[in-house]
Amino acid sequence: MEHWKFDRLEAIGGHAAEAEGHPELIATPAGRAVLFNGVDDALLIDCHPLAGAAAFTIEAVFRPDGGAFEQRWLHLAEADPVNGEAQSPRILFEVRAKDGVWYLDAFATGPGYNLTLADTAKTFPVGRWYAVQQVCDGKHYRSYVDGVLQAEGGIDYKPQGPGRASVGMRINRVTHFRGAVLEARFTPRALAPAEFAPLPAGL
Repeated sequence: MEHWKFDRLEAIGGHAAEAEGHPELIATPAGRAVLFNGVDDALLIDCHPLAGAAAFTIEAVFRPDGGAFEQRWLHLAEADPVNGEAQSPRILFEVRAKDGVWYLDAFATGPGYNLTLADTAKTFPVGRWYAVQQVCDGKHYRSYVDGVLQAEGGIDYKPQGPGRASVGMRINRVTHFRGAVLEARFTPRALAPAEFAPLPAGL
């Protein structure tokens, strides 16, 4: 498992990071987090933490603060020198925000698989902290907010290769995120909801 804490800008989870724009470190009851402005702030991290994994779980703690409708806040991409990283095999977390609420959008694509998990009816207020999860066992793909199932579907997942990650935007520098990210965990197996880390105390 890799545990990324967003408590600095120059390195995340022991991997080199490059800041774009002016992301800020902010204090929270659970430690420092990185705040993104939704315009040009982002972090690029020199690692795809789930490269080679045949199954996976991503857990993250974040706070969406409104802004544009479509926002990508975590993008893991296999390096692809031909087509560019934005179109290569990838795993994403996004939000869709409007009128003070948001819903979760999780997505995975690669050779032989392409699946979006989103339920427009399951919305949550912006400006609060949430623990979100996506889980893939190789055949089934599921997304959660605070451990509650949001959407699911069948998938023929294949392991992705080494690459990079972006936080706060799509890796080709569009659909920026407005809000904050506290931490993320990447596990190369499918966790059951009972195994998810809870929202940190005080958030």
